[in-house]
Amino acid sequence: MHTLLTNLKININEKIYLKDPESSALGKRIVENSILLIDEIGFDAYTFKKLGAKIGSNESSIYRYFESKHKLLIYLASWYWTWLEYQLVFTTNSIENTTEKIERAITILTRTTTVDSNFSHINEVILKRIVINEYSKSYLTKEVDNENKDGYFLVYKRLVKRLHDMILAIDSNYPYAYSLSSTVIDGALHQHFLKDHFTTISDLKKEEAPTNYFKDLVFKSLNISTNE
Repeated sequence: MHTLLTNLKININEKIYLKDPESSALGKRIVENSILLIDEIGFDAYTFKKLGAKIGSNESSIYRYFESKHKLLIYLASWYWTWLEYQLVFTTNSIENTTEKIERAITILTRTTTVDSNFSHINEVILKRIVINEYSKSYLTKEVDNENKDGYFLVYKRLVKRLHDMILAIDSNYPYAYSLSSTVIDGALHQHFLKDHFTTISDLKKEEAPTNYFKDLVFKSLNISTNE
């Protein structure tokens, strides 16, 4: 998979940004340092003025790339979901056994993230932490329906659809395939959050991913076993 991803370009909906941050050194610095700053102070406290001070650039130059910090958060989330989708596709595409395929998919979607050396300006570990802590702020807004129509959340929905299709490949009559799929993807973020912050209501150890829990949930829902 490493060879396949070496020349990968993450494509983001052009409506989310004003100028593609991947097209310039400044744009990449904006993305790289936004991730670091949001992780440091939180999205609510993050501003383009603070980012400008961090990277030694005028605030106005950042607005040439993103019209608001809300759009930047959607961009970061879209980047993460697209990166995760590529991993899912490359890892499962050649697997024919449906049980093995969905088991591998659940691992990809729920595991603890490691840094991908293919993208030097993005720390995927920190970005995953931002998605865990801040992603809901990108869609829990009054504008969500219009932004959904504009395709802002298309890659997330596409990821849900991919797992949905794997579920139906095992049981075409299962009536809650979308609900189960989104539960795995969103629930993984929530379980990562709980084990880091609300340890008294989490069954996971500090360094443990919720992978086994979601495998258990999906396999019992579909009445399958890992021995098939």
